[in-house]
Amino acid sequence: MIYIIMEVSKKARSISASITLAISAKAKQMQQEGTSVINFTVGEPDFNTPKYIIDAAKFALDSGLTKYTASAGILPLRKLICEKLKRDNGLTYEPNQIVVSNGAKQAIAGAISALVDPGDEVIIPVPYWVTYPELVKMAWGTPVFLKCGEDFKISPMQLQKALTPRTKVVIINSPNNPTGAVYSEAELRALAEVLNGTRIWVISDEVYENLIYGDVKHFSIASCHERTVVINGFSKTFSMTGWRIGYSACAHEVAFAIDNIQSHMTSNVNTMTQYASIEALGGTGGAKFLSEMVAEFDRRRKYMVERISQMPGVSCNTPDGAFYVMVKTDINAEHLLEQAKIAAVPGEAFGAPGYIRFCYTVSMEDITEGMNRLEQFLKQRAT
Repeated sequence: MIYIIMEVSKKARSISASITLAISAKAKQMQQEGTSVINFTVGEPDFNTPKYIIDAAKFALDSGLTKYTASAGILPLRKLICEKLKRDNGLTYEPNQIVVSNGAKQAIAGAISALVDPGDEVIIPVPYWVTYPELVKMAWGTPVFLKCGEDFKISPMQLQKALTPRTKVVIINSPNNPTGAVYSEAELRALAEVLNGTRIWVISDEVYENLIYGDVKHFSIASCHERTVVINGFSKTFSMTGWRIGYSACAHEVAFAIDNIQSHMTSNVNTMTQYASIEALGGTGGAKFLSEMVAEFDRRRKYMVERISQMPGVSCNTPDGAFYVMVKTDINAEHLLEQAKIAAVPGEAFGAPGYIRFCYTVSMEDITEGMNRLEQFLKQRAT
């Protein structure tokens, strides 16, 4: 018998497993076995996609709109995205600068693949979304981690010191996953000043743009740094996580490269999803849906922060955006799951040991029960 030893590629071996998925899988297994687990790991809205968007997808199906499209997306959708970027962000793009991708994740992957050569450095502020460094490694780039301050933001001085001749990209995520931090216009303009005049690109992940609370405003660094790839999508704003649609906006030559890469990897985004997304952007129900969802997230956010602030041995900043609370603690997330039946993501997943991330994308009833369990767990631990 001939034995053939098969080995996966070095690239595949360089990719880290997801700690988030591991905790989530264990929580689901416990639930299937009949254990009551409050799951704070899932980073997606717990609201269904609005009916007017679902109806648009059904109409597309019934109308036979089920064939291939241009890999960059259908022209009416790209035109609407240009209108959205102009209206909401003051950014001017043409449809051939827009690439519609299978979720914002693919948009980021495409941007990194289009910009990064082997050995190029990509600066990633810490805490970071778990996928950023893995996508950089998949492009044979080098992740350079830049630890944020207590406000979960990097300063212009930090950024300046981190730059080297090999720096090619800086990733900015505002509003931020996992911290909920939001950079102000002044803060982003100050970071742009460090980069203007260089050949360094910014990938600006703005997918949580519409999930902002109070008087805080969203600002895109693309307004003050020309070499920016804007990343956005429909998953968070319209609760369309499973529809898998996002987009990038950038200079023609980079957009062409992203489209070319995507054309060989996945071709176009699901055609029905694209037509549904036209209705999402251009329909009349979006503002009301978003307003109600943000109001509910705001209510949960305030409650969770207030409860945590009253507990021993933990602390947190008040997040200005997204739907996460980063809790500073020495609690082991696995112990929390096993002993208190609370599932949350350990900070190690985001390069930030000493923290645990809680999502407030569950019902107020579950949040209340989860906070009660956490408080009881901490009191017992303190005795």
